[in-house]
Amino acid sequence: MASLLDNIARSSAVILQLSVVLGVIFMLLKVVQFYQERKKLIKALEAFPGPPKHWLYGHNHLITADKILYKMVSWGEEYPYAFPRWLGPVLPSLVIHHPEYAKSILGQTGNHDPCLEELIAPLLIVSPGRGLLILDGTKWFQHRKMLTPAFHYDVLKSYVALMSDSVKVMLDKWEKKNIERKSVELFQDVSLMTLDSIMKCAFSYNTNCQTQSNSNYYIRAVYDLSYLVSDRIQTFSYKDVFYDLTRKGRDFRDACKLAHTHTDKVVKERKMLLSSEKELDKIQKKRHLDFLDILLCTKDANGVGLSDEDLRAEVDTFMFEGHDTTASGISWLLYCLSLYPEYQQQCREEIQGILGDRDTIEWEDLGKMTYTTMCIKESLRLFPPVPSVSRYLSKSVTFSDGRSLPAGCQVGLNIFAIHRNRDVWEDPEVYNPLRFSPENSAQRHSHAFLPFSAGSRNCIGQQFAMNEMKVALALTLLRFELYPNPSKPPTLIPQIILRSSNGIHLHLKKIH
Repeated sequence: MASLLDNIARSSAVILQLSVVLGVIFMLLKVVQFYQERKKLIKALEAFPGPPKHWLYGHNHLITADKILYKMVSWGEEYPYAFPRWLGPVLPSLVIHHPEYAKSILGQTGNHDPCLEELIAPLLIVSPGRGLLILDGTKWFQHRKMLTPAFHYDVLKSYVALMSDSVKVMLDKWEKKNIERKSVELFQDVSLMTLDSIMKCAFSYNTNCQTQSNSNYYIRAVYDLSYLVSDRIQTFSYKDVFYDLTRKGRDFRDACKLAHTHTDKVVKERKMLLSSEKELDKIQKKRHLDFLDILLCTKDANGVGLSDEDLRAEVDTFMFEGHDTTASGISWLLYCLSLYPEYQQQCREEIQGILGDRDTIEWEDLGKMTYTTMCIKESLRLFPPVPSVSRYLSKSVTFSDGRSLPAGCQVGLNIFAIHRNRDVWEDPEVYNPLRFSPENSAQRHSHAFLPFSAGSRNCIGQQFAMNEMKVALALTLLRFELYPNPSKPPTLIPQIILRSSNGIHLHLKKIH
């Protein structure tokens, strides 16, 4: 018996030792693989001069959150086309700030950012459902094709009235605040307005989120998640294993659960309604066709619809991508026009000429807002709602000047810097809507203006966003004159979207 136990003990010890040895070998192989890949990447980056880096901090010690945007522009003027940025000693990325390089990257398909996926995935998915933002490969193409009809102009037409209703609620709030003769902080109110609007367009769901705090647990969850994801970007808290142990990590998970539970409930109820109605056109006769209706009825080439998980992921993606980005665009647009009363007045006169005595916006009005559209585009150039995007190269790329990058490299397309590149834009810091007149736009590089990115992975909802910006601007200018608050200038800060760390404060004067 003792001999048997000794044999078992010896066998266990051998197995344990063998496991340790194999584990060490595996780790060493991984280290060697990492070293070889890093060596190859560093060799490739030697072709791209950049600012001197610290051996430990990389470039982190040279950058603060409130200075990073202009620091990138400044480095871009010193190092043409692109330069390396190091996040610590071993994490480099190539920052691109020229449209020709951007074209090379955005022309590739299949590239996505694994860090961004790891960060945002809990918010948008519970496996296996994934939305367009983080999908790639064949499934991304399939979803993109299936979702495209949801953004057809026939569908977008019915959203204009819903957007107008939400904007008017916001303007009524501002009119009451304006009695106090104080400046109004725009961003929070505009964000609630776009959230209210997108709830109507996505779910046919009317909320009072603009006028009552904590009006709905789902609204609160969406609002909290927008803040928590932005905060998580700033603190580089990518790894769930560490983040989940923090208070904000627990809040993040709780808000995700609330948001997903609500979406699952709405999807289930709508599926039951559609099955009883039988035909989609019967629903269309009762009310406008919303985003969820279209997703539930869309089929791929084999007649297969989206799974429940994929449905939830796409609805959540539309909600989270759609409301904060548009809120950023609208807020900075109003700020720009407050600084330039002559452009503001020209927009107002164009809108008054289109609407006449009406105080409502119709679909046909949007296409007539020529000068207003130029003002919107110029504000999107100076203040792009998404100031940068990342790509992880799934295959090597060679740029127009012969320099190249291997697969596995992280690339940052700095849209903010591309939009202020002096090789492309004359006096780039100046707000000038005439840049976007037909004659001035004709010869411009195809990738010089990227507020909605470009290529196959461009923003599928860009027309939705442009429509909402036009509606919000038109109704606001009909009711108020806008003036800046010199005592509270905005401080730009890039999170997922472009915000101001101290808000965007304007004085509003009621037009009688």
